[in-house]
Amino acid sequence: MKKVLLTLVAIALCISVKVNAQDQTKPDWKRWHYLSEEEMNTPVRNENFVETDPPTGTPRFVAEFEPMQGVMIRYPLGIPTSLVVQLSNNCHVYCIVSSSYQSSAQSSFQSAGVNMSNVTWVNAASDSYWVRDYGPWYIFEDRNPAIVDNVYNRPRPNDDNMSGVFANFWQIPMYGMNLQHTGGNMMEDGRGHGVSDELVFQENNYNEANVRQKMRDYLGIDPYHVTIDPQGDYIAHVDCWGKYLAPDKILIAQLPSSNSQYALYEQVAEYFATTNCCWGYPYHVYRVQEPGGSTLAPYTNSLILNKTVYVPLGSQSSYNEAALQVYQEAMPGYTIVGVTNNDWSIGWENTDALHCRTRGVMDFGMLFVDHRDVIFGEQQWQDSIAITSKFIAYSGENLKQDSLLVYYSIDGGAYQVAHMTATGEPDEYVGYIKGYQGESSIDYYVFGADESGRRYTQPVFAELDPHHFTMEAHTPVTPTEPSISVEELVFDESGELTFTITNETAAPFTINDISEEIDGLNYLWFETSQDLPATLAVGESLVVTVGIALVAKGYVETHIVVISDLGSQYITVKINEEIINGVGENLAASFEVYPNPMNNTLYINGEVQDVTIFNAVGQQVMFVVSANEINVADLNEGLYFVRISDKKGNSVVKKIVKSL
Repeated sequence: MKKVLLTLVAIALCISVKVNAQDQTKPDWKRWHYLSEEEMNTPVRNENFVETDPPTGTPRFVAEFEPMQGVMIRYPLGIPTSLVVQLSNNCHVYCIVSSSYQSSAQSSFQSAGVNMSNVTWVNAASDSYWVRDYGPWYIFEDRNPAIVDNVYNRPRPNDDNMSGVFANFWQIPMYGMNLQHTGGNMMEDGRGHGVSDELVFQENNYNEANVRQKMRDYLGIDPYHVTIDPQGDYIAHVDCWGKYLAPDKILIAQLPSSNSQYALYEQVAEYFATTNCCWGYPYHVYRVQEPGGSTLAPYTNSLILNKTVYVPLGSQSSYNEAALQVYQEAMPGYTIVGVTNNDWSIGWENTDALHCRTRGVMDFGMLFVDHRDVIFGEQQWQDSIAITSKFIAYSGENLKQDSLLVYYSIDGGAYQVAHMTATGEPDEYVGYIKGYQGESSIDYYVFGADESGRRYTQPVFAELDPHHFTMEAHTPVTPTEPSISVEELVFDESGELTFTITNETAAPFTINDISEEIDGLNYLWFETSQDLPATLAVGESLVVTVGIALVAKGYVETHIVVISDLGSQYITVKINEEIINGVGENLAASFEVYPNPMNNTLYINGEVQDVTIFNAVGQQVMFVVSANEINVADLNEGLYFVRISDKKGNSVVKKIVKSL
């Protein structure tokens, strides 16, 4: 039917050239996406659209390349049944179907070998199979899933109701954004950047300020990159010529230089090649070659679904093979699947293929690894590089504290692991890359896991395409005299001691950090007589108090590392846990600390002299005297060490988690 309609439209356009030149009230037929003649003369009314206030929480518009629980399609299909088979073996398939068609759909799917356990029927009337254009826009509002509905730019009332259908299906909130828009002209990176072409301004009375404000308020999109339409065709949808592959990667079609649209495609490619992505450096722009003209080559109209990319194939094998190779180069570790559609009635078109006829459904319980402050380029010399990241478990499950990691490789060597600890900011953790030299080249990625079993990395390609930076040239400074006199510390029954760092050099130097270096397990906490970083004048001293936070059976050996302008200096620490417990076990038993996790109040039973609370990186955050009930409402979520002392000077350390 679509092919017949196209022929009728072409004939109608040829016949009515002179009429349209005189009658400016006629619609611009080239805009419409395979409309019937009746639809072409019907204005976009959207009587059922209801505008609402924007989300009160912070919206995050999820990207196509993020974890998906499923994919939406519509029956009667606009894709081959063989593709439904593949999709059903990847994730869940939510099939929009009217009750009168469901029996036919079920029979067709079963005959083709679709995994029916992964199919859910969503009974609703629809007008077309272009679910990308009219399907719901899924967001997170803070940690909760929601849907944003817009004014669908087609006079198709059933399609326009689909956001409400799925809001009811999922029982999640829906927000009405009073903008005329369409899914095919929207792509987003999941970090607040979005791309459309200028059709979005044209369809909203050229009120650019209003468009940008609503995209920011309802979807969290800022910046919003609105480009020219290089294709210059009737549809003006971004997915006909470009695609986000990752937060820092964009695929853009390329035409032969002889093509009349060539310069416009190059203009858009140049824009992104010179525009910063959300991570602070220009986009990596990948080009997929298309022959131009009427030759079928719909390569940017692909579907990314978890770790698989489904690419619609065209009519020339050499272009097909080259397109698949570009995807593989840009997305290492992904499975790239070419999809042929030779059905005469629903075959692929250059402006309408696989992406237009499907829509992913975000994983409502995904684990989001949000490392925004990406380290790249050449870095100024420092002894360690801090990698901070937020980990958001939308499932509501706890993060696995021992599985929040930075993996890094120095100068092409084997990957090392740095454990990340809470910074005190909501959901934020930090780990440190160490051990490199001047002019070292460092690759790294961030990994997280939660108790729901979800695991995720940034970048998603992990070691196959990690973040990368280099260190500037550096010549280590050798002190004229040692600045730390102690080389080994041995803890006795008290579980606490001090040592002194004295500047015995000929010039001032700065102590930047004092920490424990052991495989991800914090045995010690620290207090310093000055806040770090601390600059010591010649002859000036810094007193460091060290206490035992966590010990294992038998002798434990660890190291304290002092990082300063003079380099890294190490102190060996030996702990006899059996001796400590032998003396301190009665003290530990005499104090009951609850609840764990703590919320706003921490209770301690026993005769308390004083209580000191340290965060996960050993910084003192609270000190109280003679208190059995402590208000901890102002503490952030995370791990804490609580040191309790009695009136005889004995002390014990308990590990407590703070939750909200």
